[in-house]
Amino acid sequence: ASLGALTLLTGCDVSGGETAERLLAHVSKFNDAVQAAIFNPNALAPTYPESAITRPFPFNAYYALQDAPQIEAKDWTLEVAGLVETKNPWTLDALYSLPQETQITRHVCVEGWSAIGSWTGVRLSEFLKRIGADTRAKYVWFRCAEGYTTSIDMQTALHPQTQMTFGFDGQTLPV
Repeated sequence: ASLGALTLLTGCDVSGGETAERLLAHVSKFNDAVQAAIFNPNALAPTYPESAITRPFPFNAYYALQDAPQIEAKDWTLEVAGLVETKNPWTLDALYSLPQETQITRHVCVEGWSAIGSWTGVRLSEFLKRIGADTRAKYVWFRCAEGYTTSIDMQTALHPQTQMTFGFDGQTLPV
């Protein structure tokens, strides 16, 4: 943010494609270096007793529940691509058959709120191992059914508490 503000204050024109791309690449490298310096892959997020679970949990979404994509679980598949050995799609049943764990941890939303929940799913590191992911890759990228995309760095993906979550509070994760 400071570099961006300084650039604006100096009157530099970063609106050109190549100049903007170079600036963003430098900022991204800086951000990656800062994150790598403070991230401890051995540190675990605090866990809580079941009595601390926030009920009702404040689920939110980009769209209203009635506007959520309607997906038939029997027809849905997870497409796998990129630096992996096995690019076969995964059905929900195949994902559910992987070893699952439950953790009671705090979800901190990018919107500024947080709440404690009970999350059940497979460790993302386990899934990445099964598909033969090249863990030297820098990021793991996701695209949701409605088109939303995001990514996480590989260190975070391999963290023991990072999971592909299928359940919340003992039930299938709601839409």
